[in-house]
Parts: sequence; C-alpha cells; structure tokens
Amino acid sequence: MSFKISTVILVIGFLLSGLQKSHAQLTYPATLKVNQTDDYFGTKVSDPYRWLEYDTALSTKQWIQIEQNFTEDYLSKIPFRAQIKTQLEKVINYPRYFSGFKAGEYIFFSKNNGLQNQSVFYYQKGLKGQPQVFIDPNLLSADGSISLDLDGPSYDKKYMAYHINKNGSDWSTSYFVEIATNRKLNDSIEWTRGGGVAWVKDGFYYTGYPTPKKGTELTAVAKYAKVYFHKLGNTQSNDVLVYSDSTHPDIGIGAQTTEDGRYLFIYRSQGTSGFEVLGREINSPVKEFKLLFKGYDYQNAILGNHGDTLFVNSNQGADNFKVIATTFENTSKENWKEIIPEKKEKLDYASLLGNKLIAGYLINATSRVYQYNSEGKLEFEIKLSGLGTTAGFYGFNDDKYVFYDYTSFTATPSIYAYDLATGKSYLFKKSDYSIDLNNYETDQVFFISKDGTHVPMFLVHKKGILKNGLHPTLLYAYGGFDISVTPFFWSPMFEVLENNGILAVANIRGGGEYGETWHKAGMLDKKQNVFDDFMAAADWLVSQKYTSRNRLAIMGGSNGGLLIGAVITQRPDICKVAFPEVGVMDMLRFQRFTSGVFWTQEFGSSDSASQFPILYKYSPLHNIKSNQSYPATLVMTADHDDRVVPMHSFKFTATLQECQAGANPVLIKISSNQGHGASGSSLKKNIENYTDVFSFMFFNMGITPAK
Repeated sequence: MSFKISTVILVIGFLLSGLQKSHAQLTYPATLKVNQTDDYFGTKVSDPYRWLEYDTALSTKQWIQIEQNFTEDYLSKIPFRAQIKTQLEKVINYPRYFSGFKAGEYIFFSKNNGLQNQSVFYYQKGLKGQPQVFIDPNLLSADGSISLDLDGPSYDKKYMAYHINKNGSDWSTSYFVEIATNRKLNDSIEWTRGGGVAWVKDGFYYTGYPTPKKGTELTAVAKYAKVYFHKLGNTQSNDVLVYSDSTHPDIGIGAQTTEDGRYLFIYRSQGTSGFEVLGREINSPVKEFKLLFKGYDYQNAILGNHGDTLFVNSNQGADNFKVIATTFENTSKENWKEIIPEKKEKLDYASLLGNKLIAGYLINATSRVYQYNSEGKLEFEIKLSGLGTTAGFYGFNDDKYVFYDYTSFTATPSIYAYDLATGKSYLFKKSDYSIDLNNYETDQVFFISKDGTHVPMFLVHKKGILKNGLHPTLLYAYGGFDISVTPFFWSPMFEVLENNGILAVANIRGGGEYGETWHKAGMLDKKQNVFDDFMAAADWLVSQKYTSRNRLAIMGGSNGGLLIGAVITQRPDICKVAFPEVGVMDMLRFQRFTSGVFWTQEFGSSDSASQFPILYKYSPLHNIKSNQSYPATLVMTADHDDRVVPMHSFKFTATLQECQAGANPVLIKISSNQGHGASGSSLKKNIENYTDVFSFMFFNMGITPAK
C-alpha cells in the first residue's frame, strides 16, 4: 500500500483557512487528510494521516515546523515559563554520582557536577585513590547530543569497552580503551544497538546489524542480527561471523561469555520476555552450538559458572524466579539443583561474584538484598539506608568487595562499597542536595482496581499535607514489559512538591513488581487491566481528596505513553492535563518500524486475526472520537527516536486536534537531536522539556507557581 502526495497540494492543505477548525481557545493548523483505508480481516480502517509516517519527506518536515511554531507560540505566552526554567535549573544543579563498579585495582563511577549535559566517567586506584577523568562525553559534542555508556571491562581487567549514541538514536558505535594508560585503541564497531561485548582472551563477541539503507536509519525494521568475533587490533571488516539465522530475520540475538573463557552462549529472542539459549565450548574443535534452554516461554539467564556447573536465574516453573545449578552437558530440568528457591517476592536480579551469590528482591516495589554462598546458604541480609532501589553488584570471581547504587524518592543517589566477607556496606560517594529532604515523605498506599485487584502506589509530598482536594498532582506509571517502577530520585519533582503538590507513582499490572504473574496480567488480551489500574489510581486520588480532576495531571513515556493515550481516549474526563511521551499510539502498525516487531510478544499483532480486534479496541489513535472534549494534552516526541518512531505522536496529535471539541489545548513538542525520552539526551534538552511540562501543567490548572 503505497502512494505519492504532491508537496504543493500538502502546503496548500496547510494554508487553506477553510479547512481549519475553530475552538473557543485555539484554532489548530490544518493537516491534510488522504484517502487511505486498510482492510484487517474484513474490518475497514481509515488512516488519513498515513503520509506522516514518512519522516524524511519534505511534506512531513513542513508539518513538523508548523506544529512546532504553533506550540512555541502557545508556550511562549505562559507568563511564568522563564521562572520555572530558573527554578528547575536550581533543583537539578547538584553534584550526583552513579554506577560504581570495580575492575581489578580500579574503581569506576560517573559524576555530574550539576548542569553538565552528560555525566563524566571517572576512575581511581583503590578506595582512597584520587579520582581522574576516564572519559568525558561532553567533549564529544558541543550541544551534549552524544551520550556514552561503559559496557564493562575485559576479564583480564586490561581493557574497557564503551559505546556512544548520537542524537538519542539507538544505533551505537563501540570503542575500547586500555585502562592503565587510558589509551584509546584503534578498534571500533559500527551499527550495533546499545553496544555490549562478550570478552574473551584476545578479543570479544558482539551483535551487529547490516548497514541501513540511507534515509531509513531511523525507521527501518532492525533485522538480520548476527554475532561476530572481533580480534583486538583488527578492523571490523575482518571480523568473523560466528552465528546468524537468516531464516528468521526478526529474531533478536545476543552473546555472552564466561569469565574463565570456557563457554560462549547465544541468546535468541522473539520479543522482550522469554528467550532461547544456545552454547558451545569456545576452544572446542566442535563449532556447532547446542540447545541449552528451549525458547521462548521462559527466561533462563546464565549468571556464570564454576567449572562444568552453570548457575542460572530462571523463571521456568517459578514466576518469581529462582537460582538453579545445572551442567553444560545436561541442562534438562531433571539435572537441575535448586540453589535459591522461589519466594513469594520477586527475585529482581542475581549475580555470581567472589564465589558468592547476590540476590536482590522486590517487596512491594522496594529493594531487599541478600548474600548466599554458592550452595545456597544465606550468609547476610545487606542493610540498606531505607525503602528504596538498589542496582549494581557487578564483579569478578576474585573480588573481595563490590559496589552498588542506592536511591529513593527522598534520598539522592549514593554509591556504597560492600564487603563480601563481613556483609557490611560503606558509603563511597554521596550526592549532596541543597534542599532539606527531611521536609518530605513517601507514603505507600494500596487502591482497588476495577476487577478487585489491590495495586500499590507511592505518594511523595511535603510532610503534614492536608487532604483538601487542592493539591496539584502528577500521576505517573508505566505498566508493561515486566519493567518494575521502584523508588527513584527525580529532582524536577520539586517543582511540583514546592507548590504544595504530590508526585504519585502507581505500580500497575504489566510491570514486574510482583513477578511474571503480575506482568502477564497486563499483556496481550489482558492489556485493558493496565488502563483500568491507572484509571482506578486517578479515581482514588480524587476520592481520597488528595486532588481534584482539575488539578490532576497524568504522565507516561513509551509503553507509558500508550497508557496515557489509551486512558484519555477511554476516559476523557479523568484529568485536566495529559502528557503522553514518545508513546506507541498506532497499535495496528507499530510492528512495521525499527524495534516494533519485538513488542508483538507483549502486545500482539494486527497481522493476527485473533489479536487485531483486541488491539483495535484500545489503540489510542483509533479510539479518538469526534466532538469530544479531551484534557489539555502536550504530546512529546523527538526527531531521532528510532525506538518508538515519532509517526505515532504525529498521527495521534493530528487526529486529536481535529476531534477536540473543548477549550483545552492539544499541542505537540518535537525535540530536535533527541531520541527516546530523557535517556541519553543532553541535560539542557531535558530542562527545556521539563520547563514546558510544568509550565503547561500549572497554566492549564490555573495555578501560578510560587517564586
């Protein structure tokens, strides 16, 4: 189904005042409609804004510019916009530390001095060494549009891999540094997605993709992933193909090696949930891979090995995960030894290091961490600073201590050193904050969803808050892909809290807070549970007089953007303000772009006769109704988002503007040189986005923020 549109006709369509629709508040730019109808198993579906899918077309670029000008004209007239930007720069401007880990005698971490566009990576010798800059991403681009992440050290601790992303794109290029000298090697690997290497003695394995056709880099489906071996010192063109599956071009493929250099594992996935694992001995003359764990119903992640024994974090027969031991020669379930049995709480992560197992659990969406020996005997519960979130515990078999990060809604990110022999934690780096966090508190409440399910929610606010229905409230959730939303320190929230407001974070179904059962209760034909949970959270906040409809804003990004789009089309009266960010809005065509095919395991596909009606029933784009009053809506996307391509937001905005019957504004903010949400974006861009979010929110609630 292809068609051509005359640019001249499009421009005329934009300008014809007779096609514009007037409202009490705004007269929106007209967007040309074309005659495009698709037939899904006998159901005819109109797609009049199909042409907006072509992001590089001149007509689409003109539409973007017109909408951008329209949005900027609206936002520029908000009298306190500059004030909010100044306030945000103040609350965000604090030194903060993340991502501590150890590689031999060197300790690595990242630090942002306050308003740096990208955090800088440092390293030091030992706990008392003098920190030195390892890599400063801010030197790679004047505007902060290049982000950088470390992928981890080689097993001999000589080299560090890292990758960069430009303008927020998921496409990445990998580079390598000799740690002791901080000397960059000549090696580089292009056209990877998110970096990542699997080290061996003289090189590494990695997943590469064919070079995309020029002009399709940000929209074409990522296919034909292959695993290659790169020997250090060689060029990428000389890399050796190790594994591919040309008969299944949509399969996701990844590589992993063991620290002793004995095994190479290949992970195959059809989506973002279960996967299949193949393996072989690296130095064996037999180069064929054997099937270790059949796909794709379960997750069997190999943590490492002790000789022939493999330690595996598995949800096979354990929705909340467990750790088992098996052998490379015989991974059948009959040969499993249960090391850490499944508990009623979800095993969120596990790591094998220093001959110990670290197991991190979620209890009502907050972290608990335990240390076991390799036989599964509990040795320590790791004492944390409060009810928050932990990450890290990466290490090697000879490590005596490791590092982890800790944060919560009212605790800035800090890095701790953890002694494996004593089970004690020691503060390594603390992020100090200018605002007295003792003035704020976090409550965890439970509300009842439509089907009677009890769902948890965090409420962050000033101490002693009154239930008077007057508090401006920002309700956030995600609800998908087994992703858990746990306590996090988000400094922009103080723009809400300092105006006597509330940040509400709902742990709705579809996430991973309570294991695979919770996840499956919000995927495929159960996706409506996600929307019902969120609507119940909003209703509870109003019924309990924390806020009112006119002072409630809702926000979500990516899968959470889909959530917001579905909620406001099902319940237009639910809130005053809505922020669908980088959302999946066209549930009938998402699989035709970039990584979308991997989401069919979560959502289903319109190519299936049984799944199409489920998707069609809640697809945000297809459930916008004419002459309906929708909330004040600021749709947010970016021109380099190649995960959820911006056409979703373009088509959703054009349709919502066309159908909006009320006085609430419907705008779209399209960030330039930015990708999928805040991740990887420059801090300057993020501050600009937060400025517009809070300006739009307060202005449409009729609130003048405090100075």
